[in-house]
Amino acid sequence: MLPREYRCTSVTETQSFAADLANSLPTGIVIALIGDLGSGKTTFAQGFAKGLGISEHVGSPTFKLVSEYDGQKGKLIHVDAYRLEGIDDFLNIGGEDILATPRAIILIEWGDKLESILPPDAIRISFKRVLDVENERLISIKGLKT
Repeated sequence: MLPREYRCTSVTETQSFAADLANSLPTGIVIALIGDLGSGKTTFAQGFAKGLGISEHVGSPTFKLVSEYDGQKGKLIHVDAYRLEGIDDFLNIGGEDILATPRAIILIEWGDKLESILPPDAIRISFKRVLDVENERLISIKGLKT
């Protein structure tokens, strides 16, 4: 399946795009967010949460590693793998249980660090900054079945 590519030119547009995507997806999926620092992963996560009807502020869970939110469609589990040394660190914080949480959408920033244990049907979303344009991002989605 070929990746779908999108261009977002502002924080608001990225969040709106993410909210629309959240509305179209069922629970029970894993989404890996992949990209360099400052590429838009947390901005996307904030919009995604809004699309699920979550009114709480969604920030980067870097120091907390895992944040859970209750939305209208189910639970959002937001994981930040940036500080994890590898898969063993993720498993030691209950990673297997996180990935198997029923009626949840699992959103993993730095998901490429956990690639070998992601479910085969995980959606992978890659973010790239557009050079010389402050808030413009290229977003590429693989594994979307709609």
